[in-house]
Amino acid sequence: MNSLIETLKHIVGPTHVLTGECLTAYERDWRGREHGRALCVVRPGTTAEVSAVVKVCAAAGAAMVPQGGNTGLVMGSTPDTSGREVVINLQRMNKVRHVDPANATLTADAGCILQHLQQTADEAGFLFALSLASEGSCTLGGNLASNAGGTQVLRYGNTRDLCLGLEVVTAQGHVWQGLSGLRKDNTGYDLRHLFIGSEGTLGIITAATMKLFPKPAAQRTAWAAVPSVQAAVDLLGMAQQQLGAGLTGFEMMSHMALGLVARHFPSLQVPLWQDAPYCVLLELSDTESEAHAEQRLEQLLSAALEKNVAGDVVIAQSLAQSRELWQVRESISSAQAAEGLNIKHDISLPVSAIAAFVKQTDAALAQALPGIRVVNFGHLGDGNLHYNIQCPEGADAAHFLKTHEPAVNDVVYDAVISFGGSVSAEHGIGRLKAASLPNYKDPVALLLMHSIKQALDPQNLMNPGRVLMH
Repeated sequence: MNSLIETLKHIVGPTHVLTGECLTAYERDWRGREHGRALCVVRPGTTAEVSAVVKVCAAAGAAMVPQGGNTGLVMGSTPDTSGREVVINLQRMNKVRHVDPANATLTADAGCILQHLQQTADEAGFLFALSLASEGSCTLGGNLASNAGGTQVLRYGNTRDLCLGLEVVTAQGHVWQGLSGLRKDNTGYDLRHLFIGSEGTLGIITAATMKLFPKPAAQRTAWAAVPSVQAAVDLLGMAQQQLGAGLTGFEMMSHMALGLVARHFPSLQVPLWQDAPYCVLLELSDTESEAHAEQRLEQLLSAALEKNVAGDVVIAQSLAQSRELWQVRESISSAQAAEGLNIKHDISLPVSAIAAFVKQTDAALAQALPGIRVVNFGHLGDGNLHYNIQCPEGADAAHFLKTHEPAVNDVVYDAVISFGGSVSAEHGIGRLKAASLPNYKDPVALLLMHSIKQALDPQNLMNPGRVLMH
């Protein structure tokens, strides 16, 4: 493999092929659960270099792991422990190639940081609608490869819904130029949707053309304490009826989740959580004015209070206050990490089934493992819960995971399937869930997925062992 490393240095330059002790940031998954070992990390600067890198890796039979910001939660972008995988990190490919105001599109390299794309769109007078807690470090390519969701899916859809075209390097090193900004192109199979959400197992996304949206004239944010999950679902229904497409975000957070934020981030002001089993954060984007937005929000919340759907409410009076409320929501994952290792479940359910799912699964886990802490929060508006499990207070987290994680997963995932849900909503499968996916995925769907993988990557060199076990 030394000859491969030397060839890679010739392609991208010796300073952009990393080996030895300087690989830690590329080999460790974001959650700190595993530290892999790569043969090397290659950092190409152009699509042509990605193509050349893939060609020589394929000729050498070397497995490749595409990587962006390495912020994934299912160990899909970090190498395994074999020491034989080549990590292809795209962070050097970070240019916005083109903004087309008349077509309301933006074309950018896959290594662009999401926050940079948001700022670029804003400067051009538009909204880039994808928003995630990791937006300061995650990249466009990773967002597309995992079909990331985020806080505005309710209004704008997942990353898949925001993408109009892709540029992809195939497993053989060919470059598919599909960076069309067309809304309509009915000329055969839609290859774009094949690569989006494939987690780097079919090819490497090197650039994308994304939709832009008009900036809202006004945005108002509210926080409401609610007496139950069902009350949160009822409030969502009222908000959809009264606010329509103006409802851009609807997040639910449990008492336990907010308590961890209050514990580990005492500088943040967490409103209304002490006496509430759940709180809701909702955002309205209005096409008219701040006054009109506030009036609509006040009408909704007054009706919710009258019907006892909400117990108390707070409406942000400034952009700064709105950001503070969102910061509380976005700090839950970090607070969990500070509390210790945990079991994450990124699940989706029909909104109508969420209350019954939570009641049944909370009870099943409490009976099986007394003292277990359920940290339940997520994007209620689109049915996506982060139904996470923290070990009992004072217990050894690593030992708890090693001993109980399989049984906990069985309880949660069996319940998810029984309620017509999915075991992965927005985080993907990666290596973490690949072995268990056949237990929860339709067998015909799996057969088709394996057929596609075999057709596009017959050597099984593109992110092997992720999504599908070979």
